[in-house]
Amino acid sequence: MRVGTQFTGRLPAGQSGRWFTHSWPSDWHVTWYFMPTTPAPGAPELEWEVEVERASASAVTYWLTVRNLSSAPMDFEGRYAVLN
Repeated sequence: MRVGTQFTGRLPAGQSGRWFTHSWPSDWHVTWYFMPTTPAPGAPELEWEVEVERASASAVTYWLTVRNLSSAPMDFEGRYAVLN
């Protein structure tokens, strides 16, 4: 399994942002997850959605929407795991 951080981001309180990452091999099984790096105990801090574009016969683009659920600005990491 391969794991890593693809990017870091920052979102204002209650806001969403959208990122994309391209040229991933189409035969990889990639899962995306996001980890807050700004501590804020007591409630969930973020949620995310992943959309997929088959950019070519051999490449995939992922469109990643992240939403800050908290009432304060938040920094986060966009992480991935290749499961095959």
